[in-house]
Amino acid sequence: MAATKKAVLGQLVGAVDQGTSSTRFLVFNPKTAELVSHHQVEIKQEFPKEGWVEQDPKEILQSVCECIEKTCEKLGQLNICNIKAIGISNQRETTVVWDKLTGEPLYNAVVWLDLRTQSTVESLRKSIPVDNNFVKTKTGLPLSTYFSAVKLRWLLANVRKVQKAVEEDRALFGTIDSWLIWSLTGGASGGVHCTDVTNASRTMLFNIHSLEWDKELCEFFQVPMKILPNVRSSSEIYGLMKAGALEGVPISGCLGDQSAALVGQQCFQDGQAKNTYGSGCFLLCNTGHKCVFSEHGLLTTVAYKLGRDKPVHYALEGSVAIAGAAVRWLRDNLGIIKTSEEIEKLAKEVGSSYGCYFVPAFSGLYAPYWEPSARGIICGLTQFTNKCHIAFASLEAVCFQTREILDAMNRDCGIALSHLQVDGGMTNNKILMQLQADILYIPVVKPLIHETTALGAAMAAGAAEGVGVWSLEPEDLSAVTMERFEPQINAKESEIRYSTWKKAVMKSMGWVSTQSSENGDPSIFSSLPLGFFIVSSMVMLIGARYLSGVP
Repeated sequence: MAATKKAVLGQLVGAVDQGTSSTRFLVFNPKTAELVSHHQVEIKQEFPKEGWVEQDPKEILQSVCECIEKTCEKLGQLNICNIKAIGISNQRETTVVWDKLTGEPLYNAVVWLDLRTQSTVESLRKSIPVDNNFVKTKTGLPLSTYFSAVKLRWLLANVRKVQKAVEEDRALFGTIDSWLIWSLTGGASGGVHCTDVTNASRTMLFNIHSLEWDKELCEFFQVPMKILPNVRSSSEIYGLMKAGALEGVPISGCLGDQSAALVGQQCFQDGQAKNTYGSGCFLLCNTGHKCVFSEHGLLTTVAYKLGRDKPVHYALEGSVAIAGAAVRWLRDNLGIIKTSEEIEKLAKEVGSSYGCYFVPAFSGLYAPYWEPSARGIICGLTQFTNKCHIAFASLEAVCFQTREILDAMNRDCGIALSHLQVDGGMTNNKILMQLQADILYIPVVKPLIHETTALGAAMAAGAAEGVGVWSLEPEDLSAVTMERFEPQINAKESEIRYSTWKKAVMKSMGWVSTQSSENGDPSIFSSLPLGFFIVSSMVMLIGARYLSGVP
């Protein structure tokens, strides 16, 4: 039986899907695009100070190795061992600096959600001429804490181990893809230091027109170019696995996670778009070979370049910082749910938020506002409100944020999308998908293949020159079976709910000052008068209740 299955499956392609909350390794059959086997490991996030988000690069690497080994064990039990190539999809912008002689990270990975560089961003913004925003012109990106350049600048300015390694020519910088490829292809013993155009385009150091690191940008952000990785296409052989069950297998695909999902959804034509629901929420629209610059708060980014000699494709992107991360917050911080899947059950119990709105601006607001002063709020609460309503409001928040970036994209493109293609872990939640159709007032369609991000990385790897086991020609691509969600409320109700959401968003803005120190203690008790006032007020309240006999 196992031998027969092996013969039927033939050559396979693996994909690492390294995300903000978990790492997975998935194996696909390139003839049918079917998932054959996979393994997943959740990874930790660290919050050393308010607004700071870090991860351990060694834990990330170990999680990748574990997922590969466990998946290969499962395949071995079926007598299958025929993986011809590996692709990598990764959380973008997250920044790592490591020692090329020892292979040791010099600091934790500074995650894309991290806000510690806000005062740096404000300072840099003042030095950009109003009539010559060369940063946005060259990169397609607004100056923001979101992107790698300011995170790298912070590391260079504040971490002595990083400074010393740069001085001694030992330091290497990379986003997560670079760190993984370098480590898996030999590390300190000849590892390949590279990235692809999609990840490079998220650093704010990369010229998306010339497809090269930009000297002017590097000087502006005070980043030495010698620590940057070589930039390659998204589909070519970068190097070979140097250890483990897949030793000798080429790593031949690399895409930032949202570009990978665009490829996995087969959005290869101008105007095709997809929305991915993960820790954040990301809507990408393929704009073909031309850069389209947004007038409504969207980003211009590299979509993919599927081969050294293939043309580059660009995309407009709407980025939402907090989507699935809000569900994780309800689970880990508030204890409202024990597992992320429980939120659907709670939301189903009430079927409405009953006027409760949740704006999860934990890291400020991304597209289309780019408002770093915003913070999360829950408003419209009454004594009737319970955890089920907050759960429902959390799902609605994801949908409202998607509506905002879809509206911006429709205005930039001039043509409204007739439906929305979706993917990502949250799309398993049927209440969320129905809510999304209701709030957008257009159909939402999702592929029955859930793992489109990993699939995109596998497609790029399998199609690479020298591998050639996956054809990306239109006539060879497998037809994708879709599940469809139609709007079930009237347009007027949809608009009323959306306008109320916009009111809540306005109330979330202006909560924090950008003047706080990047190294300072953000606690309210760092202000002694305020801290004394709060503590004394609490003592007086408790004393008053005691004296009045209130139970």
